Amino acid sequence: MAHEPAASVAPRSRGVYLSPSPWPRRVVGGVVQFARRKPLGFSGLLMLFLVCGAALLAPLLAPYGYADVDFTGRLEGPSRDHLLGTDNLGRDTLSRLLYGSRVSLGISFAAVILSKVSATMVAVVSGYYGGWIDKIVQRFVDIWIGLPTLIILITIISLTGPGIVGLTVIIAITIAPNSSRLVRSVVLQVRSETYIEAARSIGVSDRRIMLRYILPNVAHIVIFSATVSLGAVILSVASLGFLGYGVPPPFPDLGGMLSGDGLTFMRRQPWLALWPGIVITVIVFGFNVFGDALRDVLDPKLRGR
Repeated sequence: MAHEPAASVAPRSRGVYLSPSPWPRRVVGGVVQFARRKPLGFSGLLMLFLVCGAALLAPLLAPYGYADVDFTGRLEGPSRDHLLGTDNLGRDTLSRLLYGSRVSLGISFAAVILSKVSATMVAVVSGYYGGWIDKIVQRFVDIWIGLPTLIILITIISLTGPGIVGLTVIIAITIAPNSSRLVRSVVLQVRSETYIEAARSIGVSDRRIMLRYILPNVAHIVIFSATVSLGAVILSVASLGFLGYGVPPPFPDLGGMLSGDGLTFMRRQPWLALWPGIVITVIVFGFNVFGDALRDVLDPKLRGR
């Protein structure tokens, strides 16, 4: 009896399963490890995340516009309609805090980024080449650092006039020399390393050496100084606003809120001065403790501590 040929079984098509990307897991693992090693720095990061997130989402979170006036509800305390009260014109304090934080943080971030980029470029070129270029740049930096920062800011803004763009550029120019000196000190150390001499000996161009070997070795210094500088710049922006040289009205900023309504009506409604002061304190504290923790993590000499 002839056997029937076995039915051919078609192979099952196996689906292609893509393994999940390792980047989310690495980010989450890095955040968890950072929280365990640096709990104070992580708390600062959480503060900054909440404040910056609220400022970024100000148009969605603010119950009123920052310039909406209600003369029937002037200088009210916290209530259901106005969670943080109102100012002397009946404007909602919570809404103005959200928009004011957005303006102050936006100016500070833009000024720090602009200053760090320009200072790093000057410091890398000056420190790498040395010679008369480095001497001229460093004498200019010494003179600029010796001048009082706040007086320089007030003088320049008095001449140019207040404005968001002008304020950002002026602050960036003012704080750039300090960053340049810090980065230059690291460039001088890296320039004398053996692998830099080896790269020169095989004919690697100066531009490639600066971009490929020197710049990555000073990146952690730039990031650390940026986080610390943000706290100082926030104070500078608030100080200028407090003295009347900040963002022109009707745009709110934290320093202007602290001096204008808060100082004038402090006895009648102390919340007007308390809320901007709390927000400024939280932002500066968050940047300082997060910057210190970030330095310990990024600096190869301090990673084991």
